[in-house]
Amino acid sequence: MDSQSSSVTKSFAVAGMSCSHCEKAVREAAEQVPGVSSAVVDLKGGRATVSFDPGATTPAAIAAAIREAGYEATEASSGGASGRW
Repeated sequence: MDSQSSSVTKSFAVAGMSCSHCEKAVREAAEQVPGVSSAVVDLKGGRATVSFDPGATTPAAIAAAIREAGYEATEASSGGASGRW
């Protein structure tokens, strides 16, 4: 519990969500990945914003977990998120 400041936040484009159950499923899939500290899912915007420890996981692993839950997920390129919650 000492690498709190090395947390990174990335956004993912998520397709296939149609209801609040989908939103919850995507959030839970992302949060089950070791190293993920939080996930916020925007159903209407079709995106998930995930905070994680880059030493413990990767954006590809998070996207794979979301895909395994049944949704399309790709890392969204966002210009300038500096890891501040």
